Amino acid sequence: MNTTTHQTTAPAVGDTTRTAPASHGAPTRTVLRRQWPEMLVGLGLIAAPFVLPLAGMSPDLLTRILIWGLFGLGFDLLFGYTGLLSFGQAAFYGVGGFVTAYLLTDGVVSNMLVALLIGTVMAAVTGLLIGYLTLRRTGIYFAMSTLAFGEMFYFLENSSFKAYTGGENGIAGVPSPELSLGFIDIQIGSGWPMYWFVAVIFFIGYLIARRIVRSPFGTVLKAIQGNAKRATALGHSIQSYKLTVFIVAAAYGGLAGGLLGLFQSYMPPDAFALDTSAQLVIQTVMGGAGTLLGPLLGATIWLYLYEGLQQVGNLGPYWKLILGIVFVVLVTVFRRGVAGALVDFARRHRSLPAHIDADASTRVASTLDIVAPLASSRPGAPVLEARGVSKHYGGLKANTDIDFTLREGELHGVIGPNGAGKSTFFAMLAGELPTTTGKVFFRGQEITGIGVTAVCQLGMSKSYQINQLFEQLTVRQNMMIPVLARLRGKYRSDLLHRLHSDKLDEQVNAAIAMVDLTSHADIQVSELSYGEKRRLEIGLALATGANVLLFDEPLAGLGPEERVLVIRLLKSIRDGRSMVIVEHDMDAMFELAERITVLYEGCKLAEGAAEDIRHDPDVQAAYLGGMDDESA
Repeated sequence: MNTTTHQTTAPAVGDTTRTAPASHGAPTRTVLRRQWPEMLVGLGLIAAPFVLPLAGMSPDLLTRILIWGLFGLGFDLLFGYTGLLSFGQAAFYGVGGFVTAYLLTDGVVSNMLVALLIGTVMAAVTGLLIGYLTLRRTGIYFAMSTLAFGEMFYFLENSSFKAYTGGENGIAGVPSPELSLGFIDIQIGSGWPMYWFVAVIFFIGYLIARRIVRSPFGTVLKAIQGNAKRATALGHSIQSYKLTVFIVAAAYGGLAGGLLGLFQSYMPPDAFALDTSAQLVIQTVMGGAGTLLGPLLGATIWLYLYEGLQQVGNLGPYWKLILGIVFVVLVTVFRRGVAGALVDFARRHRSLPAHIDADASTRVASTLDIVAPLASSRPGAPVLEARGVSKHYGGLKANTDIDFTLREGELHGVIGPNGAGKSTFFAMLAGELPTTTGKVFFRGQEITGIGVTAVCQLGMSKSYQINQLFEQLTVRQNMMIPVLARLRGKYRSDLLHRLHSDKLDEQVNAAIAMVDLTSHADIQVSELSYGEKRRLEIGLALATGANVLLFDEPLAGLGPEERVLVIRLLKSIRDGRSMVIVEHDMDAMFELAERITVLYEGCKLAEGAAEDIRHDPDVQAAYLGGMDDESA
């Protein structure tokens, strides 16, 4: 993307003022508010050996819970935060466990930590290979693909790699963990020493997962879960993000598998079994997906009941039925899981809503940076061109041989009756659809078929006729998605970086101010009115910093007052930008557009200045229906 910036004038839709600086105690309160989950987990791990045995939990059970909780952290990043449901996580659990066990039992590696690291890396490499193949599909097809790979690995463990995995016997005799620190060797025995060893690793894994969730990378993951199509259109390479988080989840699974072998002194063959993946999904959903605390709470409930119910002598095989009923009741009563319910309760009883960021709200820029036109550009020069563009679906011809030119600084309208092919044509201009024939050029560079992400990164963005928003995020979080693409490019693996920066927060707040949503910045989008959502829809396109904007029916569904606000907004953002608008509101179109293209039955019927189009007899007959004569 061209990194030279151009600044627009101050917001025209609604005046905003700079928020007063936070009090001296605010930074401390903010830090405590952000760090309370880490502190809660740390205190819980310390208190567990003193409290939970009173409920009949043994140190071995607590250790097993932590191993499953660590396994679940990676899966929660994948499923709870990115929306990717995998039924093949047992493959990575088994790879990490069996590689670690084999290295230690055969004497290939004597250092336990090195063996764990190698096992984790091998699981991550396996995740890279499987993710590269399965992430080409979405939804149920992705889930079934991961299930197939999980079953393949279970078969390989019992056949081709039997000499290394022990087949149906697994690997016995895994040596007890020993920490070699150079100057001292610490033998980690069973019971509480093993618990503390695993607890430390779990806590480190939790801190890393929390950091990922609160990073720019994690913010994009939430956007992918909320609306992958829009995240792509705003300039993010979502396949790269999906693959990376898939690898991270695999690494967590591999580490957990390695710890299982060390804990049991035996690596069981059922680590690769489908039941392992199924239990992981059950525990995460029960505990609360998208919370990071959920997998640990789910593992605690599931394993405690799993072991406890089997010891009740007169239940017989009915313990499975009871366990299933408990699961159904919990996921029905707590729709976001147990941890989700606890988080919601805590948010309702805090002085400030959890989604408000005190630091971000104090930094408000008066201008929004946009991509500057190329140095060679001049007023009136072509900025976006379609040359002989056609789109055919078999025998259906949506568009046929359309020529179109948007000039620098121009607001160009596209009109036509329903079924004229406007949306299809718009999608080809934006890079969402490949052309059947013809080419599209952006500032002289051919962009035919390069994809909507690359087009956005070049400096052209689009709003949608039907709102494409991140409904479960706040207005501020929505605006972060395009600004992050503007500042970071289409992909960056900054998993452990801090999210907020002065530049990011200023640009987010400036974009919010431009569409007059400052007072709603920390409100969840699903709670906004329709008119406010339409302004946010436009705001997302603006926040990319694009200097060429495509607006698909920005006035659709608006009442008279909101219509006036949006028209005023469109006029206010003209400086430094070129725009194409598809709209059915003819009064607004003739008020806004300098030139208008008319499509009819997939072809270009007419093109010219707004006044010429208003009086064109062919246009009146095909679309306007004699509107001008009636008004006379």
